[in-house]
Order: sequence, then C-alpha cells, then structure tokens
Amino acid sequence: MSDKIRIYDLARKLNKSNKELLAVLQQLDVPVKSHSSSIDEETAQIVENIIQEASEAKSQEKKQHNAEPSKTKPEKFAKAQNRKDSRDTEDAGRNLNKLDKQEKEEQEHPQKIQKSPKPQKPQKFQNQPRNQKPAPAPAKPEPKPAQPVQAAPQAKPAAKLVERPPIITVMGHVDHGKTTLLDHIRHASVAEHEAGGITQHIGAYVVMQDGKPIVFLDTPGHEAFTAMRARGAGVTDIVILVIGADDGVMPQTREAIDHIKAAGVPLVVAINKIDKQGAKPDRVRQQLADLGIFVEGWGGDVGAVEISAKQGIGVSDLLERVLLEAEMQELKADPNATPEGVVIEARLDKGKGPVATVIVKDGTLKAGDIVLFNSTWGKTRALFDWAGKGLKAAGPSTPVEILGLSDVPNPGESFKVVKNERDARAALDEAKLKEREAAAEVKRASFEDLYSNLQEGQLPHMNLVVKCDVQGSLEALCAVLEKLATNEVGVSIVHRGVGRIAESDVMLASASNAVIVGFNVRPDGNAKRVAELNGVEIRIYNVIYDIIDDVKAAMAGLLKPNLREETLGEVEIRQIFKIPKIGRIAGSHVTKGIVKRTAKVRVIRDGIVIWDGKIASLRHEKDEARELKAGMDCGISLEGYQDFEPGDILEVYEVIEEKRTLE
Repeated sequence: MSDKIRIYDLARKLNKSNKELLAVLQQLDVPVKSHSSSIDEETAQIVENIIQEASEAKSQEKKQHNAEPSKTKPEKFAKAQNRKDSRDTEDAGRNLNKLDKQEKEEQEHPQKIQKSPKPQKPQKFQNQPRNQKPAPAPAKPEPKPAQPVQAAPQAKPAAKLVERPPIITVMGHVDHGKTTLLDHIRHASVAEHEAGGITQHIGAYVVMQDGKPIVFLDTPGHEAFTAMRARGAGVTDIVILVIGADDGVMPQTREAIDHIKAAGVPLVVAINKIDKQGAKPDRVRQQLADLGIFVEGWGGDVGAVEISAKQGIGVSDLLERVLLEAEMQELKADPNATPEGVVIEARLDKGKGPVATVIVKDGTLKAGDIVLFNSTWGKTRALFDWAGKGLKAAGPSTPVEILGLSDVPNPGESFKVVKNERDARAALDEAKLKEREAAAEVKRASFEDLYSNLQEGQLPHMNLVVKCDVQGSLEALCAVLEKLATNEVGVSIVHRGVGRIAESDVMLASASNAVIVGFNVRPDGNAKRVAELNGVEIRIYNVIYDIIDDVKAAMAGLLKPNLREETLGEVEIRQIFKIPKIGRIAGSHVTKGIVKRTAKVRVIRDGIVIWDGKIASLRHEKDEARELKAGMDCGISLEGYQDFEPGDILEVYEVIEEKRTLE
C-alpha cells in the first residue's frame, strides 16, 4: 500500500461501498470531503481492521444464529413439549409476541398436541428466527401468525424510488477522440460512417459495465454544434470531458468547460491519446488548473483518467470512475410515476414519419401511451432502443425512439404522458397560446434592465460573454472587468474568447442570461438572427474605456439605492364622519406643508406613532384632490385603518430613492 490511498480505491479493495467507508472515517473523526479524498497508510489500516472485525463479528453471529434451529428437531420437540420451563416461554414471547395466547392454551391442554400425528407445534416459537415463517399446523388458531404481514403495505411508498442508470455526455474539442471512445465502448463502427470524422447528430447509446447499464449521449464537439452540446448538458448526470494529451486544452474545450460550469454537472476528465508521441498528460492537468478545474493529485477531487480510445487503454478504468460518481449521486427515479422526459433529437423519416429520440427521466413509457410535447403530441405507435430493436416499455434513463407523432418536436423539449387525445389537444392549444404571448415579450439581460431584474430577484450579478480580436486585449479587458466587482455587485464572465461572435456565443448567453460584449469584432449572420430571436443583447465597442464606463453604469444600477425620507406636511384631525358602506372619514385641516394623494402617512397620538400606511382617499369639499396646501380643509380615509380620533396628527411623508455610484 502506498503512502496515500483514495477512499474509493480502498473501498474497491475491501469490496465495500464508499458510503460505508465514509461512515467509518466520520466515526474516527477523520476530515474527508468525499470519496475522492486521500488518507494515509496508517488510517487506511485502521479502517481495514475495523471492517474486518465487523465482518468477522457478523459472520460469527450468523453461524450461531444458524446453529440454533438445528436443535429443534421434531423428535426432540415431541419429547420436550411437556417439559418446557419458563425461560422457553419468555423466548417465545420475544420472538413471536402474538403467539403468547396460543402457547398458553397449548400448555394447559397438552393432550391436544399429543394427539397430533406430527409434533410441528413447537416449531412456531422455540428458538425461532424472526425472519423464518412458522410451520403450518392443523389447529384452528393458526391464522394468527399471519397478522404481522399487514406491515408490508407500509414499505411500498419507500420502494417507489429505484436506482436508475446514469446519463453521460461526452464533450471535448474536435478530433480529440470522443466518437472513437464511444466506438470502443459500444463495439460499433460509428466513426467510419460520420462525415469527416465529426459527429453530425446527437446519438444515445447504452453500454454495460460490471453488470450495470450506462447511458451515453454522443454530443458533437465541433464549434458549429455548440448549441446541441448545451442541450445535451441539460439532461446529463455526469460529463466526460475528452482532452487530447498531444494538443491539450483547445478553444472548444474551454467552451465545453463553460457549459459544464453553467449546468453544474459533475465532471470526469479523460486524457486521451496517451499512446501518441509528444503526449503530455501533466500539461493537460496544469491547463485545467489554470481554468479552475483541479483534478485528483493536483489539489482537487475531479476524476482524471489517462486513456487511449484507439488502443482501449484505460477505458475500463474510466467507466469505473463514472460508475463511482454515479454511486455518490444516488441517482433514483420512480418507474411507476407518470412518464416524462426530454427530446434529444428529432427528424422526419420518409418511411416512419416524425421520429423523436427521447430520454425517459421518470416513469415507464409504453407503446400506446399518449405523449404530449411542448409543440406537438401523438400516440406512441412503436418504441425502439438505440440498436433499433423494438421495445414494449422504456423505464427511467432509457433512450428510446418514438414513432406515431403528429409533427416533429424541437430538440430540448420536454414531454409527458396524458390520459387521452382530448387532453393532449387542449393542453397543446393552451401551450401554443402561452408561447405566442411569451414570444411577444422576450426578457433577456441588457445593460438597461439589469436594475429591474435585480428588483425581481432574477439577477444577483452581471453575466457577460466577452469576445475580442486578439488575446492580449481579451486578457486585459477581462482583468479590468473582474476588478469592478464589489461586495454588493458581482461580475461573472461566463465565456471569453478570440474571434467573431458566433452562434454558439449567442446560445450560451441565452442560456446564462448574459450580455455579449465585443471589442473590435462583429457577429456573423447566424449570430445576429439567433440573437434577435432569443432577445440576446450584443454590444460592440472600439474603445475599451467605453466598455468599462457602460459596465460601471450598469453595475451602479444593480446597487441598492439609498432610501431617504422627506416630510411633506402635517394634518390635524378635528372631526370624525361616519359614512355608510365606506366607514370613518377624518375631517382634517392641513396645518403645515402639503398633502399628496400618493404619499404615505403616520398617525401620531400624544407623540407616539400608532400606525403607518397609505392614504386611501383625499377630498376637498366634494371633489377628489391630488394635492392640498396648508390652510385647507379636507377629508382623509386611510388604507386598512379607522381607529383614528379627533386631535390625532397625521404626518405626511414620501420615500425618495437616490441612485448610488461605484466608489
């Protein structure tokens, strides 16, 4: 054993779960964060001794437990049934409390047992294990032992959640070996059939590792398909980030990392192509550390496995690391719930019609179910797995193709099963109406509405996507923007890059509710179209100081304003009028300043504030008034308060918001 060992390696060695080892370490007060933490050799030996002692004790107890029934032979019971002492009766009461009454009857009338052809009666209670069912007997009171079975229905709610397979997305830079890795895992020549060796669509595959299924989403790594990658991360439990050991971290790798961070998905790094000359795995680890991802052995707990997808080196270790992450997440679902899931891909097939590839997230989807999507519906005419085989049902985390839809759904849409076609049509009409209303007023982040979004609690900080013409300008601009952050307002750069503003940048900004800032760059045609469609703001600058000024102004809007109270006037209540269906009206005289209908008011009695609220109505003679000056009489009613008395003073004031600036 080495000086340091990971908890999951020790668990594999001892054939125990990570949770069991973490529980033992917590009892020993050993500070560990997760299964990826390391412990020293001495601690590992202590844990191993504790596990072995517990196993030996459990084994010894099991041997004693199994030895007890051997004494209870029918012949022995037949001879000893009239010589039972009080200790035997106490044992029977501890094992089966509900047979006490029956046992007393047997002791009072032993002749009934002697007449029985087989001495099976004593097997019901003497030295009987709790989990062993009593043997049948001819006596009529026999149904009583079956009463404890009534507790079984109470366990059904807890049994609804079952373990489900993890859903894995493979990401990375173009030509770093993502498809080759999946090709090796599922033993199918997919890479040979793809255009240019680049994945052109999202495929879903199921593989087995150590008898456990794993669902893989093959998300394309080329820049043109970044939007598909973002969609794949939305249904993912764990991401495998493939990085070539020869090239290191590339632009699409950084893009993938930004998507992973935005989705908050656990990550396992696969350092590929270690069999090539010039491979430098440690350089990859250093580059990841520079991006804030610290792998195991480099001060972090992110799994990193060195592999060769072409040669198959380390692939098994990678799958074991994925299953380890899945085990710690405790992925569960209810197969009996209403089926629902997400569309991964959809197409219009000439022979089959509309076809949708979906992932079932909960419940069990069956052939014949009525499925409702955001944009269409249909009756599942047939279900096919990833290999094209027909299915009758698909449980949680199962990728499946659906036939029988009325139209092609959009990738990324959710679906659920409804009772009948009428409900599906009605729900779809209502959804389309809401979609049209929402499309009329798309809300995305912009410098102008940042403050209003903060008031609604939607945006605690400012998200930016920064694109520049050269790397030097990008580093300088991002450094200045990040320094603008304060304790009250944060600046988060969700993505930074060099080159034109592409469609992928717009999709990431849309998903992150961010503003795109470009310096000496322009968006292409597709980026403009997608930005207009999704309401994403793109700001183009030629001077860095203009960017800084605009961001400062927007951040100043994010600051909570100073609230200043300004007293407008005072009113003395001189007489109370009672009006039917309205209540009490304060006949008052403005003694100082002015009274505004929209102002706030305090009721002061003997120098003590007894109520604070708003004015419900303000009248002068018989007319409604917006504002009254000193020396004028008026009638005032207050919102939700009528316990005022003659002589009370009404202090009229308003609260003024003063904008703050960044210091």
